[in-house]
Amino acid sequence: MRPIDLAREHGLSAQAIRNYEDAGILPPTERSETGYRRYTPLHAQALRAFLTMRGGHGHQQAMEIMRATNHGDTESAYRLIDAAHVALLAERNTRTEVATALGSLSTTTPTPVRGRPLTVGELARRLGVHPATLRTWEAEGILRPERDRATGYRLYGPDCVRDAEIARQLRRGGYLLHQVAQFIDSLREAGGADALSTFLASWQNRLTTRSRNLLAGAAQLDAYLTLLDRS
Repeated sequence: MRPIDLAREHGLSAQAIRNYEDAGILPPTERSETGYRRYTPLHAQALRAFLTMRGGHGHQQAMEIMRATNHGDTESAYRLIDAAHVALLAERNTRTEVATALGSLSTTTPTPVRGRPLTVGELARRLGVHPATLRTWEAEGILRPERDRATGYRLYGPDCVRDAEIARQLRRGGYLLHQVAQFIDSLREAGGADALSTFLASWQNRLTTRSRNLLAGAAQLDAYLTLLDRS
């Protein structure tokens, strides 16, 4: 087969096929007497495996998996694949923790802060905690107070007070500091508690899509490994 024959199946250019070969994604090819590359069904399956794995692993890691496979280092290829699944499981667990934390929050809406930002003492009294607790939460990334330019004192605006009140609820519910920090980070990314529900649904969809892409990539790589064993 010619480069264009491999390219046509995936809507690629012939140059892209040559680039993939040069990058080690495809196994080495033989050349005709006139110097043209000669591709086989083995190369076609290698290309399918790479393009499918790219959906789950990303371009760089899919390329590294194919390089290791083509060099006969399947142990390294398997380690890369396993690492992707471990990372996905960790993200899935984080998403579950955030969703559980959202469900454990009280439905009572806190009284919003009006006027000037609160000092550390004022916020501590509002929450019924020690000021040192607020500084610990800040060190964990849960709170991000501003600083008074003249005095350097911490100032807690409405968003910071909201985060502190959520942190207090979650801590009372038995959540660890790093779990609270994960939840607050997700809340900030989503743009609020209402938006967080939509954010969590979208997050779940992304996890599901990536899981399916990893499975599809594994199937194509397995087919490629089977051809390699027979060659």
